[in-house]
Amino acid sequence: MQKNKQKADVLLGLQWGDEGKGKIVDVLTKNYNIVARFQGGPNAGHTLEFDNKKTILHTIPSGIFHNTAINLIGNGVVIDPVIFKREIDNLNIDKNILVSSILISKKSHLILPSHRLLDAVYEHSKGKNKIGSTLKGIGPTYTDKTARLGLRTGSIKNIDFKERYEALKQEHFRQIDSFKCNEKFQIEGMDFDDYEKLWFDSLETLSEMQLIDSELYANQSLQNGVSMLAEGAQGTLLDVDFGSYPFVTSSNTITAGACAGLGIAPSSIGEVFGIFKAYCTRVGSGPFPTELKDETGEKLRKEGNEFGATTGRPRRCGWLDLPALKYAIMLNGVTKLIMTKADVLNSFDNIKVCTHYRFKNQNIDYFPFEIDGEELEPVYKTVNGWETSLENLDSFEQAPKALIDYVKYIEDQTNTPVWLISTGPDRKELIAK
Repeated sequence: MQKNKQKADVLLGLQWGDEGKGKIVDVLTKNYNIVARFQGGPNAGHTLEFDNKKTILHTIPSGIFHNTAINLIGNGVVIDPVIFKREIDNLNIDKNILVSSILISKKSHLILPSHRLLDAVYEHSKGKNKIGSTLKGIGPTYTDKTARLGLRTGSIKNIDFKERYEALKQEHFRQIDSFKCNEKFQIEGMDFDDYEKLWFDSLETLSEMQLIDSELYANQSLQNGVSMLAEGAQGTLLDVDFGSYPFVTSSNTITAGACAGLGIAPSSIGEVFGIFKAYCTRVGSGPFPTELKDETGEKLRKEGNEFGATTGRPRRCGWLDLPALKYAIMLNGVTKLIMTKADVLNSFDNIKVCTHYRFKNQNIDYFPFEIDGEELEPVYKTVNGWETSLENLDSFEQAPKALIDYVKYIEDQTNTPVWLISTGPDRKELIAK
């Protein structure tokens, strides 16, 4: 007898990334048979903390520490073999278990060493207008994908792979030469030839994994009643179409990206879990309406240890932005909200929330095309802080009244329920509402 068809639930960030997706995926994995990454690449840095250990994942789905879950890397992901091998080596999990639990789409694209060089040249050429690239080669890889020039993971074992690799590398060198840039770029402190050798050595690890037609696997799994959680990378406000362009990533980070990045139909989407911080952060350049360039912003950075998991760069910090949050909820069809880093606000007596933007002499409550315009100013409401530790909370009812009020205010403003609240970095520091 055929099982009832399942829908894939989606979990993604609602701000500029770094919302704490890795921890929440890790916590929720026990409820799913498959955890599937659907876009992005090693520019992601999903941090998991448990048993006094911290692990940062860049390509591998965050369900990897659960031996009951299959971890699928979808067609929408771009993979750097060097970084992938490094992740495998650092996981301290039996290699046979890793090989059996990780499935990789043959249609995912490869990041070449020359992609990383090209990324560095592009960013250098922008001068003061740098977008804040992680220099992982993500953008050039997606560019080649769109231009139908890219190399896909399923082509690794093809007899003409090396020939196609060389042709694409030479095209990249031609592009680099056209910039007439005199600066000599290295990759992770290595000369190109040395890194290229490391890349081909690392390709062996990738070729040992199970390379599959992931869209068939995903749909057949759902048809057979297998549960799936689609894991997004970066955040909604970095979406290439709907984010603060051009200061965005190179893929679709929203729920629609899960359909394209896994090959599943919109009708196959179930719950959409939207994660947001109790305040806002951003790494790199681009508009940030509620950014605090003062002692309060520095306090948020210090309390939240706000440094990029992938780049190590200090994050820009600011108050919660409700117009941007409501915009992200709308784009994604969020059904449940998850608030992280509530504990970072423990020592604040007052907390501000942006309720509107002042734009062209009127208040608006939406995310406009002119988000980077000088005319746009945040309008704030001040609420009470809780000024107490959130350690050892077992339930939402035990939380300080000011935190309960803060959560309920967000629910009222967004018309979306807050389902979980993270009160610390460990996987155990989480309360359900």
